[in-house]
Amino acid sequence: MKPLRLDSLDVLAAIIRHGGFRAAAAERGVSSTALSQTIRALEDGLGIRLLNRTTRSVAPTEAGARLLERLVPALQEIRTAIDELDGLRERPSGTLRINAPGPAVDHVLCPLAFEFMEIHPEVRVEIMSDAAIVDIVAQGFDAGVRFGQQLDQDMVAVPLGPPLRYAIVAAPSYLRRNGEPGSPQDLVGHACIRRRFPGGTLARWKFERGGEAVEIVPSGRLTLSSAHQELGAALAGQGIAHLLEDYVRPSLAEGSLVEILRDWSQDLPGWFLYYPSRRHPSAAMRAFLDLVAARRVRPPGPGPLSPGQRPM
Repeated sequence: MKPLRLDSLDVLAAIIRHGGFRAAAAERGVSSTALSQTIRALEDGLGIRLLNRTTRSVAPTEAGARLLERLVPALQEIRTAIDELDGLRERPSGTLRINAPGPAVDHVLCPLAFEFMEIHPEVRVEIMSDAAIVDIVAQGFDAGVRFGQQLDQDMVAVPLGPPLRYAIVAAPSYLRRNGEPGSPQDLVGHACIRRRFPGGTLARWKFERGGEAVEIVPSGRLTLSSAHQELGAALAGQGIAHLLEDYVRPSLAEGSLVEILRDWSQDLPGWFLYYPSRRHPSAAMRAFLDLVAARRVRPPGPGPLSPGQRPM
C-alpha cells in the first residue's frame, strides 16, 4: 500500500458528510476537481473503491462506510489535539519547568513565580533547585538560571538583575570573643562556617581588592550544605559565614550580623534566565518572559544590567 496523506482522509469524510463533491469543495475553498483527484489517489493507494459516483449523487461503498465509521472518531481526536496545541500557543497554560540554584530560587524565581501564578491561574510552575550545571533540554526544562559566565553561547539569555556580591559576616558576639580579621589571610585562624557541595567538594572563598586576588580554603569545625543553614549558624555565633548579600541584608540592617572585610568583597555576574531558542516558545514561556521584563528584580546595590545584554 502506498503512503497515505492524512488530509486525504479528511477530504473523504467531508465528501460523505456533505453528500457530494461540490459542497465539500466549497467548505474547503478548493475545486471539485481537486477533491476528485484526492479521492482517486486515496483509492489507488488503498487499492479499493471508497465512493460510488453518479452524475446525481455520491455514496460510500461498503469499504468506504466501514472506513468512515472508524475514521470520524479518529479525525475528531486529531482536531481536539490540534485545538489543545492552539490553546498552548495562544493562552498561557500547561506546565512551566525551570532549573535554578537555590539562591536564585530564593531571591528571584519564587517571587516571580508567585506573581506569575496569580496572573495566569491555568499555568502550573515547577522549579527545581539544583546547583549543578544541567542540560535543560535533555532534562525537559523550559528554562534555567545561572551566572552569566556559566551559559553556553547557543542559549538565549535574559538578565534577571544586577551583579551579585558575597558578604563575609559574623555575629557581634563572635567578634567580641574572637576579634575581627583584618585580611582574608586572617580567616585561617577563625571558625569559618564551611559549605560542602552535593558533589563533595568544599567551597573556596574568593576575594579581590585593587587588582589583588586571594582565595582560601576556609577552616572550621562546622560544615553545612545550604545558605539557610549557614545563616542560622552565623546568627547563633558559631563562626564566620560567606554568603550572598541577599541572604544577610536584613540581618545586617537590624544589627544581628556584622559585615567584615567589605573592601575585599568580590562582585559576580548577576543571574540570567536562559532558554534554548527564540522560535515557537509556549504561551506560558512567553508570558513568563514578559513578566521578567516588566518586573526585573532590582535589589539594592550596583545598577541593573542593560536589557538584552548577553552573558559574559
